[in-house]
Amino acid sequence: MPNVKTAISIEQPLFEELEALARELDVSRSHLFALAAREFIERRRSQKLLDAINDAHGDLPDEAEERLQTQMRSRHRRLVQGQW
Repeated sequence: MPNVKTAISIEQPLFEELEALARELDVSRSHLFALAAREFIERRRSQKLLDAINDAHGDLPDEAEERLQTQMRSRHRRLVQGQW
């Protein structure tokens, strides 16, 4: 896959931390930026998935529905009691 060059502006303290981390990991700054970008994208993707899952389960029953379900279970239990 071909590489694309880009230029970014960041604050000096952040640059210095990235520079130190790149040396510590023995990777180039470019590689470190690519790793950071991939991780950010993956976290964002995971957050979107979590949000979608939470939205899908966001329609939990309210108190009135829960009471009705409890009543229905009790009635059903009485109806089928002794049939098995």
